Amino acid sequence: MVRNLKEDLRKLADPERARILSRFFKTGKGEYGEGDVFLGITVPQQRRLAKMYPDLSLEDIGKLLWSKAHEERLVSLFILITQYRRSDRVGKEEILNFYLRNTKRINNWDLVDASAGPILGDYLTDRDRSVLVKLARSTDLWERRIAIMATFAFIKDNDFGDTLRIAELLLRDGHDLIHKAVGWMLREVGKRDREKEKEFLERHCHEMPRTMLRYAIERFGEKERKDYLNKYRGGKSVTKVRAT
Repeated sequence: MVRNLKEDLRKLADPERARILSRFFKTGKGEYGEGDVFLGITVPQQRRLAKMYPDLSLEDIGKLLWSKAHEERLVSLFILITQYRRSDRVGKEEILNFYLRNTKRINNWDLVDASAGPILGDYLTDRDRSVLVKLARSTDLWERRIAIMATFAFIKDNDFGDTLRIAELLLRDGHDLIHKAVGWMLREVGKRDREKEKEFLERHCHEMPRTMLRYAIERFGEKERKDYLNKYRGGKSVTKVRAT
């Protein structure tokens, strides 16, 4: 069955779109997506294809997730999310453990953003969340992004504590993909509780990376945005800045 899925994906391949996607996702030497291979398939096409193969075994999903082709990895995650949502408590735990064992292959921002909340975040909604601290302290860029993006599931339930705790851990991260993700999640907190976001910003706006701050205050009025940017003093990163 996994062979058929791969054949179906390649029937949809578009070399010109693949070249565009390779540039967009920074696959050049020294860039964050170095070595990633694109087939040139749109996300809606991948979602439709994933719906055609909802019953792949975890073994076959793993084969796709360890593929060099970006689209095969994303389709594998779409299938995994579908299986997670229809599973009982035991099945969800099995899928969660599979997810955590394979974080090294959830290795671009779209893969993280599509899956971290629906799987890891959802699973942790009523459980111990210490794994997020471990991921946030990882040397792996994508595990750190998984940590903050997983909290989107909590934010949707108006539960902001872990988002703010992970944001604090990542305040001085060296990569702009983390700055953007943290700023985005702070903005999502602010959509639901502006005062809670402002409390965080009052404590940290002077030290957080400027990109993080800009993302966080994107929905503020012009005067308020300027006020926060004027408080910014330029936080210094403690991790090595990675190529973007």
